[in-house]
Amino acid sequence: MKKTIALACIFVSSFFSMRAQVGGSHIYSFLTIPASARTAALGGTFISVKDQDPNCALQNPSLLNASMSNKLLFNGVLYFDGVTFGDAAYVKDFAKAGTFMANMHYADYGSFLASDITGQIQGTFHAADYNFNVGWGMQLNPYFSIGAALKTIYSDLYLYNSFGLATDVAATYYDSTAKFTLAIVGRNMGIQVKKYVEGQNEPLPAEVDVAVSKKLSHTPIRFNLTWRHLEQFDLTYVDSYDATEVDPLTGETTVTSYSFFNKVSRHLIIAAEILFSQNFHFRAGYNFQRRQELALTTAPGTAGLCWGFGLKISKFIIGYSRAAYHMEGSADHFSISTNLSDFGAK
Repeated sequence: MKKTIALACIFVSSFFSMRAQVGGSHIYSFLTIPASARTAALGGTFISVKDQDPNCALQNPSLLNASMSNKLLFNGVLYFDGVTFGDAAYVKDFAKAGTFMANMHYADYGSFLASDITGQIQGTFHAADYNFNVGWGMQLNPYFSIGAALKTIYSDLYLYNSFGLATDVAATYYDSTAKFTLAIVGRNMGIQVKKYVEGQNEPLPAEVDVAVSKKLSHTPIRFNLTWRHLEQFDLTYVDSYDATEVDPLTGETTVTSYSFFNKVSRHLIIAAEILFSQNFHFRAGYNFQRRQELALTTAPGTAGLCWGFGLKISKFIIGYSRAAYHMEGSADHFSISTNLSDFGAK
């Protein structure tokens, strides 16, 4: 017990020593964009459900457990303007050593025309980012589990290339009787080993997230509440062109400001799953920050909303979700997973 408390103290203190980096102020942003259909349907950050789905462990390695062993997972998302994201993952349990996951997460930006300063076409080039990581999870006792993941990151942007190392650390409390989960995760904490431009060191998209989930008694509904970016309270961004407003009648200027509630809400993601049966789940989520940043004032549409489902067919679990970013576009996520042990069973 004393060892568990000591680990927790070190774990939490390391979180709050991190420097805050949010939206546009860091490299390797693809690390923050999930390909998983389940994660996307639940708001884009999903760290607080402990079950047999390897998708849960992609963002929280302390959720890795023996029930995921020998499962193979593929995720893909059709993003904007032909950009694609994807995952390939495999999980294996080693009893006393814990449960391990090998995962490749990538972002493919497609092909581009290369031209000189006069506009003459010189050929084409390809751009992509890759992250190969190994995750580990260990059950300390019936309630607490811990986990970590080591990430190796390679970014290939034509003439500019970079290599980085990062880690995730996580802890989860799960009460199977009360159907309650509490999780805390520090994600993408690391360094840029090889810089895009020599002498220009750039930060990674580190963040600290806390989430809770609760399945209501005698109902098929499970709620999730996620608080992102504990390391920084104010996530607002004011465009320099919109920093002030001028009253057309009086000529008085008003500096753009945001309320305390607005700043608090930007951290939140609320989501729910309806577990109709073991073979069919419906999911929906609402990302407050996405809504605040991407919805148009005149036509907000469904920005910030996302939904999806999971369906088991024979030995395969298929997932689909649609995440709305703004009125002009949404992203479609697809997932498929299976337990390879099922193919050897008679």
